[in-house]
Amino acid sequence: MKAEPVAGAGFDPAFIPGITAPAAPLAKQEEPGEPKEPETEAPDGSAEPTKPKGTEAAEGAEEAEEGDTAEDESAAPADGPVFEAADRRAKIVADHKGVRLSLDEEACEFKWAEIAAVESESPRFGKRYTITVHTPDRRWYPIEIEATSRSRFKEWDEKLDAVLDAYFEDGA
Repeated sequence: MKAEPVAGAGFDPAFIPGITAPAAPLAKQEEPGEPKEPETEAPDGSAEPTKPKGTEAAEGAEEAEEGDTAEDESAAPADGPVFEAADRRAKIVADHKGVRLSLDEEACEFKWAEIAAVESESPRFGKRYTITVHTPDRRWYPIEIEATSRSRFKEWDEKLDAVLDAYFEDGA
């Protein structure tokens, strides 16, 4: 009989019922009695292993999905201004699609119609540039990007202003 891990906030502090999904089950651990998958040799006798038959179809589907996204992106206008800033953890991209923020593995995307305001702030001291996206329902999403030098703040402000002037339409 195998023991299943217990799910819930008592065992996973990141679990919030109704908001986050329970953690994915742990990777299948190999039992001592289970045989390993044998490596197959190429039909011509070389030592290079071949892929199992089921993986080729999965790879073909992945390539088709990637091709679809490339076609969608090429159909959109890509000649407008683009603002992109990133450090080792955080990244922001603002272009014709909207504003995309990411921090570590978390990411969010806002289309221009969903944005009430975009605010940038450069500190008096330090090298952390803050950009905050405000939504019409009075929520805000800040992200801090660590610059390599304080001179980057002016460059980032100019690029962000160009993108906002091109794509962001004020409701007034």
